Amino acid sequence: CVCVCVQGQHIAIGTKEGLVHIWDATKGEKLRTMKGHKNRVPSMAWNGHVLTTGGRDHNILHRDVRAPTDYIMVAKGHKQEVCGMKWSFDEQQLASGGNDNKLLVWTLHSPAPLLKFSDHQAAVKAIAWSPHQTGLLASGGGTADRCIRFWNTTNNMALQKVDTGSQVCNLVWSKNVNEIVSTHGYSLNQIILWKYPSMQKVATLTGHTYRVLYLAMSPDGQTVVTGAGDETLRFWNVFPGAKSRSGASLTASGIPSTQVIR
Repeated sequence: CVCVCVQGQHIAIGTKEGLVHIWDATKGEKLRTMKGHKNRVPSMAWNGHVLTTGGRDHNILHRDVRAPTDYIMVAKGHKQEVCGMKWSFDEQQLASGGNDNKLLVWTLHSPAPLLKFSDHQAAVKAIAWSPHQTGLLASGGGTADRCIRFWNTTNNMALQKVDTGSQVCNLVWSKNVNEIVSTHGYSLNQIILWKYPSMQKVATLTGHTYRVLYLAMSPDGQTVVTGAGDETLRFWNVFPGAKSRSGASLTASGIPSTQVIR
């Protein structure tokens, strides 16, 4: 697992042995190695100088990279591997998903979860916070679930769900318009662009031949890149720029082809 901090100066790498390496991205030097997990580290998320890591050992560790200790707090709540994790945009709440089918919400100072959501019927790897509304959280379930669910963490309410028809691997919310992208695995291996809150499909993007395990957004919020088990990366121009919120005339450019999606 690899996670780059928002400021860009630090890169965290989680290993199958349970170690976390912190690198200086500018100098290309390893700064330190942090212990704490008993085995692999499949999920990580930055919150300022704090790196939060989730392990196969069910634990979540908060690590201040400025502190001499390997971690400053252990958070316990999951019964199986912690496979997904995201901090909210205001850095006040952490959402974690597990192979126990649970979605938990924490604060930086809470050793136990503030909220527990148990509606998913499969592992919860896909997690995304809305940049447009405080406390609006999206989560996606695995093959036995296939649903994207929305939650209001301010008042502890389930909002809506959409059955996507296939495993939900990743979610990312546009910061320029109120739309969300999901990537999928078994059995359709698609990328879907949704309009929120209607959850109408804006586009269905195909090209990957295996499940789309990885998803990242460009700093300007216009392009997403997807990585799949077919050993390809594909770049998609799916969102408008910050100055143009109409969403008109967007294209999705896979490699090597280009197609109009709106």
